[in-house]
Amino acid sequence: MPNTIKRSGDGLALQVTKPARAAELVEEADDEPTRLADIRVFAFDGLLLVVDLDRITDENIVELATSAPLDTVSIHRVANASLQIAGNGYQVQLPGAADAGFHVGDRAPCTPAPNLLVIAADESGRVAADIATIRREQV
Repeated sequence: MPNTIKRSGDGLALQVTKPARAAELVEEADDEPTRLADIRVFAFDGLLLVVDLDRITDENIVELATSAPLDTVSIHRVANASLQIAGNGYQVQLPGAADAGFHVGDRAPCTPAPNLLVIAADESGRVAADIATIRREQV
């Protein structure tokens, strides 16, 4: 079952421990983080892209960020964000999530791809899968 969006400080956040590991946004040694990715969040209607700035080229980021508006016909915000230790795992801060239509308590399925998380509202699941496929093809 997908995690739900939670309030965190002035914004929104999502627990993403397993998907962040699968996307290699977090690397661990002996159960301690050795790397937490520097990330940027792109917000579209019902869709958030969490991009590892150090491991995805600018050219590939542009391809991913221009694919989403073709389906969503939107872009709300692009902002640097943080991946943090929270509880027994990791959470991602989600600037722009409210603009994209996400609210506290919303279910937020994550689709991991190499160095990318695609967080989608239920009705945007196909778009999320398509963007994850694009990223896998880039690698």
